[in-house]
Amino acid sequence: MADKKSKQRGLGRGLSALMADVNEAAPESEDGSITADRVVPIEKITPNPDQPRRSFDQSALDDLAASIKEKGIIQPLIVRAKAGKDGEFEIVAGERRWRAAQKAKLHNIPILVRDFTDIEVLEVAIIENVQRADLNPVDEAAGYSQLMEKFGHTQEKLSEVLGKSRSYIANAVRLLSLPAEVQTYLSEGKLSAGHARALITSNDPAGLAREVIKKGLSVREAEKLAKKPVGTNTAESGKAKTSKSPSKDADTKALEGDLAANLGMKVSLNHKPGQEKGQMTISYDNLEDLDTLCRILTSNNPA
Repeated sequence: MADKKSKQRGLGRGLSALMADVNEAAPESEDGSITADRVVPIEKITPNPDQPRRSFDQSALDDLAASIKEKGIIQPLIVRAKAGKDGEFEIVAGERRWRAAQKAKLHNIPILVRDFTDIEVLEVAIIENVQRADLNPVDEAAGYSQLMEKFGHTQEKLSEVLGKSRSYIANAVRLLSLPAEVQTYLSEGKLSAGHARALITSNDPAGLAREVIKKGLSVREAEKLAKKPVGTNTAESGKAKTSKSPSKDADTKALEGDLAANLGMKVSLNHKPGQEKGQMTISYDNLEDLDTLCRILTSNNPA
C-alpha cells in the first residue's frame, strides 16, 4: 500500500534524486562520448504520448540532424521499457535527438534505460522543457508553475535542482499573472520578459503593452510608462480616469518589486501621506500560494 502511495506521489525519492537518475553520468568512452546501456533500432523507440511540448523548431532540428549525421548521437536518450512490448522503449528525455536522428536517417540509436513511473516521466519532460534555451518566457513560467502546483515543489527546490536563482523563478512565474493578451505578445516575441515584468503592477497592462509595441519602447521606457499616475498613460486617456492619490515613489515601487519577486506573488505598499504607517497587501492566486505565504510568515516564529 505504501508503495502504491509513493507511485501516486511520483516523487518518493525527491526531485534531486529523480534528476540524478536522469543526469547520472554513464561511463565515458575514449572520445568523451557517453557509453549507452545498449543500441537499438530507431523504430523500437516511441515518444512519450504525454509530452507537454508539442512544437519543435524545424530549423533547429535540421541543424541537430546535420550534427548527428556527422558525429552521431553523443548523449544517449533516456528511455523506459514499454509495458507489454518486449524490446520496445518510450522516451523519457531526448525527443529532439530522436526526431533529429530520424531526419539524419539513423537506423540505430543509443539509449540509457531507467525505471520511472508515469508521473515521474511527466515531471522529467517538464523539467527538460524548461531547461530548453529556445522556450518562450510564458511556456517556461508555465513549466515552473506546473512543477510547483502538480508536484508540490518549492521555488527553493527548483532553484537548487535547475541551477537558477530563486528570484529568477519567482519573476518568471509572476508573468502568468498578466492578462492573456499580454502573455500572447510575450509568447510571440513582441514583448520581452523585461517589458512584461514592468507592466505587472500596472492597472492596464494590456493597454500599456499595446503602446510599448506600437512605439517600440525600451524596457526602461516601459517601466517609466507603467509608473505614471492613472489617467496620464496614453493607453488610458480615453477612459477619462484621474488619480486622487499621488504616484508611488521609485523606492516604494522597487521595494514592491523585490518583495513580489521573493514571494512569487503581487505585493502592494500604501503609505499614509505625511505618516510613517501604511498597509502592505499581498495577493495570492490559489490556496497553495496562501499555504506558502503562511509557511513563510510562521517559519521564524518561536514554537
